[in-house]
Amino acid sequence: MESNIRAQFRNFGQYGIFLAFAIICLLLAFSTPRFFTISNLLTIGNQVSINALLAFGVTFVIITGGIDLSLGSMVAVTGVIAATFAHPDTYPVVVPIFVGLLAGLAIGAFNGLVITKSKVPPFIVTLGTMTIGRGLALILSKGRPISNLSDSFNFIGGGNLFGIPFPIVILTLAFIICSVILNKTILGRYMYAVGGNEPAARASGIRVNSVKMWVYTICGLLSAMGGILLTSRITTGQPNAGAGFELDAIAAAIIGGTSTSGGTGTMTGTLIGALLIGVISNSLDLLNVTSYYQQVVMGAIIIGAVVLDSMGKER
Repeated sequence: MESNIRAQFRNFGQYGIFLAFAIICLLLAFSTPRFFTISNLLTIGNQVSINALLAFGVTFVIITGGIDLSLGSMVAVTGVIAATFAHPDTYPVVVPIFVGLLAGLAIGAFNGLVITKSKVPPFIVTLGTMTIGRGLALILSKGRPISNLSDSFNFIGGGNLFGIPFPIVILTLAFIICSVILNKTILGRYMYAVGGNEPAARASGIRVNSVKMWVYTICGLLSAMGGILLTSRITTGQPNAGAGFELDAIAAAIIGGTSTSGGTGTMTGTLIGALLIGVISNSLDLLNVTSYYQQVVMGAIIIGAVVLDSMGKER
């Protein structure tokens, strides 16, 4: 009897987020007729694309038992760097994309290097990087927005491909690639092993520091993709962009079932978590609820997700 209860609770922990997402969507469909329209669903997908990209990256990090608080600053600095090279009649569009992604890789690798070599907690290291990144964005932009970007660059965040917003196409590709990395590669299995029991993983021959370097570098790359998307969407490189984005991304990962103590998590859960945040935010907008209440609702959801995660471990 007790084993059955445990099994049912585990199943709820695994699939509860999908059930909650479905119930919320049904409730919203009845309460706001505009919710289930194609245009509104595409708007939600477009809106959650940046947060989902950041959430995919931080999911890798949290699964290994770490955390990354520098996501928002990476969005700002990589967006500013990309915008610097994205003026009309200067460079091909691949140049600002490449330079922006390279900057994200470098910052992510810096996080991983300091964390693995100094043994300083990731919370402290990425908190410092968050401040450094914000300062770099202000220095490179001289504290002013960088505008006058080329049409080809602006297409990344504002264009459509066969009627589908291009950010949704990028989000879909990133989801597939991240899921393959996590579920079908040795690196993905090592991430779970490191987060589940780091001493045991080290004793079994896994190069723990190398795995951590990879996850922080991948997280930096995905943050840069988010920065390029945001810069393209608002057609401006904003040094103050991305403030608070790290909290939304971490929230999406936790709501989606990624354990804060490491060793557990899926990209599908994180995607549903990001969509859930987007759906709730969209519905509150449709219901004319102010953003102040949205913050309260989001905080309550995060606390509820962490409490459920803790209850699952106790059982």
